[in-house]
Amino acid sequence: MKIVVCAKFVPDATADRRFRSEDNTVDRAGVDGLLSELDEYAVETALTVKEAGDAEVTVLTVGPEQAADAVKKGLQMGADAGVHVLDDAIHGSDAVATSLILSKALAKLEADLVVFGMGSTDGGMGVVPAMVSERLGLPAVTLGSEVTVDGQTVRIRRDGDTASETVEGTLPLVLSVSDQANEPRYPSFKGIMAAKKKPVETWSLADLELTPEQVGGSSAWTEVVEVTARPARTAGTIVTDEDGSGAAGLVEFLSTNKFL
Repeated sequence: MKIVVCAKFVPDATADRRFRSEDNTVDRAGVDGLLSELDEYAVETALTVKEAGDAEVTVLTVGPEQAADAVKKGLQMGADAGVHVLDDAIHGSDAVATSLILSKALAKLEADLVVFGMGSTDGGMGVVPAMVSERLGLPAVTLGSEVTVDGQTVRIRRDGDTASETVEGTLPLVLSVSDQANEPRYPSFKGIMAAKKKPVETWSLADLELTPEQVGGSSAWTEVVEVTARPARTAGTIVTDEDGSGAAGLVEFLSTNKFL
């Protein structure tokens, strides 16, 4: 079975994230980045399925040169191979174009099981798995918190606010998992060293039989027209209680600011 994990390279949430002044797109090249935390659950799911049967796991990413780090992390965790779709024309692509690129790459990889995280930590849309399944003409089972694969059958448990439901699908299939699905493993020293010898291919749009006009900012259905920096935090109000009036002062502050 061929399992492909779609992994996204995102700006580090703890770093100085920003937008490019030229076109108001997220700056992915000039900031520290990493494999999206939510996609680590997808990698772990794929590795668990692999360990329970006969499977090969490939990590697929789309992004700038630095996105190779997302593939590297997946290989260090235990994936067998990686594919990096790299092309300057991809810059500015929205979810629609991204799903097109991924679907072309997945078809070329002849994936039996495609695994996504529940969303990305930079965009947070969570719509790409459904878009990819539609483009590939495959069934999709999404937001799984527990996943089992038995032969050609994929069974997931979905946990909602009021109930849990079990959904089944038949391979080939597109799957997405939530952040409750598992506990992603840390790369071991052995895994880190082994990752250096694992094959990683780099594909361009031409390799996927796509043209620059089909992707990128010029074909995006949405556009960020304005970006305003978040204002700096101001000093807070300190309520002292040196003369016993602290409680009254605190109540007055909370009431004035309509916190009560």
